[in-house]
Amino acid sequence: MNTIVGADFLCSDQLCLIVNVELVISKSPKGVQLAVLQDRQLVELHHEDATQNYAVGDIYLGKVRKMVPHLNAAFVEVGHERDAFLHYLDLGPHYATTNQFVRGVLAGQVQSGHLSTVKMLPEIPKDGGIKDQIGQANLILVQVAKEPISNKGPRVTCEITLAGRYLVLVPFSNKVSLSSRIEDDKERDRLRKLIQNIRPANFGVIIRTQAVETTVQELDQDLSELVKRWEQMVKALPKAKAPQKILGELDKTSAVLRDILSDKFTAIHVNDPALAASVKTYLDSNAPELKDIVKEHKVDDLFDAFNIHRQIKSSFAKQVNLKSGSYLIVEHTEAMHVIDVNSGNRKQASVKDQEENALQTNLECASEVARLLRLRDMGGIICVDFIDMQNKDNQKKLHDALRDAMKTDKAKHNVLAPSRFGVVEITRERVKPVTQVKTTEKCPSCHGKGTVEASVLFTDQLENEVRMVAQEYKHKFVQMVVNPLVEAYINKGWWWNTLRTQWQKKYGIKIQVESSTSAELLEVHYLDAQGEEIKLS
Repeated sequence: MNTIVGADFLCSDQLCLIVNVELVISKSPKGVQLAVLQDRQLVELHHEDATQNYAVGDIYLGKVRKMVPHLNAAFVEVGHERDAFLHYLDLGPHYATTNQFVRGVLAGQVQSGHLSTVKMLPEIPKDGGIKDQIGQANLILVQVAKEPISNKGPRVTCEITLAGRYLVLVPFSNKVSLSSRIEDDKERDRLRKLIQNIRPANFGVIIRTQAVETTVQELDQDLSELVKRWEQMVKALPKAKAPQKILGELDKTSAVLRDILSDKFTAIHVNDPALAASVKTYLDSNAPELKDIVKEHKVDDLFDAFNIHRQIKSSFAKQVNLKSGSYLIVEHTEAMHVIDVNSGNRKQASVKDQEENALQTNLECASEVARLLRLRDMGGIICVDFIDMQNKDNQKKLHDALRDAMKTDKAKHNVLAPSRFGVVEITRERVKPVTQVKTTEKCPSCHGKGTVEASVLFTDQLENEVRMVAQEYKHKFVQMVVNPLVEAYINKGWWWNTLRTQWQKKYGIKIQVESSTSAELLEVHYLDAQGEEIKLS
């Protein structure tokens, strides 16, 4: 594997005092992986799979399949193997207006997405019944609010929103709302007045945290792009046949850039020329001042170069170890997540007593818990069993520290004070399945049976597969991506006497051997000259 060198990858004690926020985008045959690093520590992880459907924000023309009056809900067909769940409260207060508009567009009576001439109907009652608003087999415009989780289908809403970098557009509303994270009263008043002056009629707006200190030109550009997306969706609606996606959310790379990009970013690392160009284009139109921070690397696996695979393995394990010797035990159940805090063999030289040791351990682990919740995207109910502390002031310090550590978490959450048993309950918004990473590996030789074939046979298998690539698939070049131990074995010896050289001479093919720490011991991938994986039958 190629290595990356340069000043950007040096870390002295002085440099480590500076918080560097970097985005690493690594493209591979399996998809695109994105990681957010703070001082080279992994804090967010995203994966974009080309086959993934039903992302939060996707808009569908669905068909009501089943009414469930006792739940005050309905099940809507959107093309998923399980129907989407729609509760009455997710219809939104302006559902009557939305429904009337959608029916007009489907019938060809409404040709434009402009809402200035739309007559706003009264809001539907908060305590009404869903059967009074929709019926079975009705066509209905819905947006994915929660991705399919476990054996449940998506959860959808009829209150359509379109998210931009600074603003969120809410059609069929005239309300201007601001993020609760914007605390300065003068800035709140300034932003509210600006949006009230530039927003089109019957379009509500939610002002995001990133809008702080932005100019009216930047807000107007963001608003105009969102209105264009809405008009694009309206034009596509008459040709749609339920169930069908009408408007998809941005690809994962653009969505991550939109949601987390700020002037705090020091670098964006990309290993694919087309992807780098796409990122630069996005930045050029949305954040031109950050265009120069995009750095393209000729590396097959950026996660390997940045040591991210190792961090993933350690952060997603059942036991997460901290540098001080403390550790966390993380357990997942269907209903909740449980985290146990342990002092382990933590150094206690400067600690006066057990209470002080418990406080220091808890404070250190509170920061790590906040990072793991964000990194693993754990949602629902989380119970954290901290080390018991008798001092009330120490319990308050722990509660304050945990809340401060979670301030950077964009998901809605609530942190309760420690109970008398030392347990802290956290609720965190869950909109997609918790990120799962396999941290244990099944023996690739015996597949868990406990018996191993002779190791010499593995080289015979590799040689046979190289022969197939050269003679049956007619390739003149092949790149082998293997575990570092296997790479060392293939390249062992002088260059003219290695297995790689022998295979090249024997089968007339150029072979490049690359190591990857993410590959299991006997896992092998074959890539052609274009970097596409060769599937061997």
